[in-house]
Amino acid sequence: MGSIIGAMGCSSSVADRRSENVIRAAILIQKWYRFTMARLEMRRRYSLSIFQSIEYADEQDQLQLSNFFTFMLDHCTHPDSVSQIFTSPSAPQVVDEDLCLKEFEKKIDVPDSYYGPRLSFPLTVEDANALLHAFRNEQLLHARYVLQLLSETRRVLKEMPNITHLSTSYSKEITVCGDLHGNLDDLLLIFYKNGLPSEQNRYVFNGDFVDRGKNSMEILIILFAFLLIYPNDLHLNRGNHEDYIMNLRYGFTKEVSKKYKDHWKQILCLLRDVFSWLPLATIIDSKVLILHGGISDTTDLDFLNALERNKLKSLMRPPKSVRNRQDQMKKRIPTTKSSKHIANQHVAGKTQHISSSGFTEPSGSNLPQDPALKEWKQILDILWSDPRSQNGCTPNKCRGGGCYFGPDVTAKLFERYNLKMLIRSHEFKPEGYEISHDGKVITIFSASNYYEEGSNRGAYIKLNPELTPRFVQYQVSKFTRRQNLRERVGTIESSALKSLREKIYAHRSELISAFAQYDINGTGRISVNDWAAAMESVLQLELPWRMLRSQLAQMNPDGEVDFMSCFYDLKMGQPIKEAQPALAETLCRYRKDLEIIFNIIDKDHSGLISLEEFSQTWRLFTSHLGIDIEDDSIDKLVLSIDYNRDGHIDFNEFLEAFHVVHRLEKKATS
Repeated sequence: MGSIIGAMGCSSSVADRRSENVIRAAILIQKWYRFTMARLEMRRRYSLSIFQSIEYADEQDQLQLSNFFTFMLDHCTHPDSVSQIFTSPSAPQVVDEDLCLKEFEKKIDVPDSYYGPRLSFPLTVEDANALLHAFRNEQLLHARYVLQLLSETRRVLKEMPNITHLSTSYSKEITVCGDLHGNLDDLLLIFYKNGLPSEQNRYVFNGDFVDRGKNSMEILIILFAFLLIYPNDLHLNRGNHEDYIMNLRYGFTKEVSKKYKDHWKQILCLLRDVFSWLPLATIIDSKVLILHGGISDTTDLDFLNALERNKLKSLMRPPKSVRNRQDQMKKRIPTTKSSKHIANQHVAGKTQHISSSGFTEPSGSNLPQDPALKEWKQILDILWSDPRSQNGCTPNKCRGGGCYFGPDVTAKLFERYNLKMLIRSHEFKPEGYEISHDGKVITIFSASNYYEEGSNRGAYIKLNPELTPRFVQYQVSKFTRRQNLRERVGTIESSALKSLREKIYAHRSELISAFAQYDINGTGRISVNDWAAAMESVLQLELPWRMLRSQLAQMNPDGEVDFMSCFYDLKMGQPIKEAQPALAETLCRYRKDLEIIFNIIDKDHSGLISLEEFSQTWRLFTSHLGIDIEDDSIDKLVLSIDYNRDGHIDFNEFLEAFHVVHRLEKKATS
């Protein structure tokens, strides 16, 4: 009996130890899992921060480029090639407002070989379904039907007010969608999950339908078709990308020109007008304000509702009073030929643009009594602004336009107009939406996988008669299902760091100068704090540089950063010998800007421009930005790139030589 009890006690003790080991193992696994997940989430967040910071810096560059267009008009010896920017986007002909559907039929034939949808007006639900089916199968709508659709859309939009008023009493719910940015799959998924627009299923699409994605044209066609079928049930607000000058940079202009080679100029010209007629905001049940960007401390809904919205074809083209003030401030900026001062001057140019646009004017300041300026600034604020948790209204320096508005600004507007909620878009959100200002401000972003496959969810809002928001999230998955979480984060991180490294290389000279200020003894090494300070002072991206250091630069055993290692795994692709280092770096930095400028000069869309046009444009561009490049260096470069010796160059091929490529292996220090 005693032996049995002893055996049982031994067995119990062994079982207890095993149980303890299992618990300890489970705790260790749980700690490891939580640590791993936390690190993955940290990597995901800083990757998204990199994407967003570079995106906003690019928007500042676009605003700077818009100033250059005006400068070209004043200084170009042959201004016809530039003036079309402000008359018709890359299009000498103008689409007559009175051109009717029948005249498009006479002017443009649809061949028998065309197997896409054939539209007849007025449109029906069957026409819309035919368009959806065609676009799912990657078919194009013929140019005649596109022009007819745009002409009819303009006619309907002209009858609509600046601010649309809706009521939930006519339907159970109203769906609000945010930025789509050319992602057709997201729109198709929304319609699949939520149903097609109808009298019982009403929608508000809150701007930024175009740019970045590859199917902006298809999204517009679908939305405009449903607008014509259900003009009281589908509503569109204008976004900051419904702007033909923005479209030059972010892809929509190029998309249209590729898809509609014979009629792209007419389509873009008509679209420029259509965009200007899009309503500015929507109000639901007199309580919920829906607009694309945000508000400022001077936002006046009554004023916005009364102005002529179609006069502002592009917000990138400020009123003359603003441009005059820009010129005056620019004259005050000292000029110098040192690379450090050139960098500072470029940054000052951005700040000057913000300041001269009235963004830095404090609340209640005495702005010039210019009606055009007030209209421009009112629309600019509602299309470009972002909410912040701090009180007050301050310039939106990250984007270069609009403002940051705090909870007090929101509360003041709500009190004035008896509002309950502000729904806006305009900002990437990892989960597709975000609630701020104590639940009063909602950001909705409907483009999933915005920066990279797997980078974010999209979302839309369902509003019931009680005006209680219900969020529906989704993510279009083509490749991410095949990857685990670590692989997805790795893909996002790799893409973000690639973009950041290109930015670093494009500012190589300025960064080396900034590093040298901390490297007093010329050792090539500085502290992590100094390295981070130098990176931020030059790039101004507001990134967690200390955290990113391990991904961007090497550290020696003493804990100091080898700052030249930032450039070890980067080089220029297909270098041109005649391009001096300073010139090559400048061409790399302004590659996007130059591509846009040259595409505008290229009237016949051949991809070729004359050497004279290249030289003149380059000199104007460097003069405008205050960049000091010797004339003989650009002359040598121009002569060297006339590959066919015919006085012309393929500028896209030329610019391709000035993009940053990443070496597979890091180069060892010499």
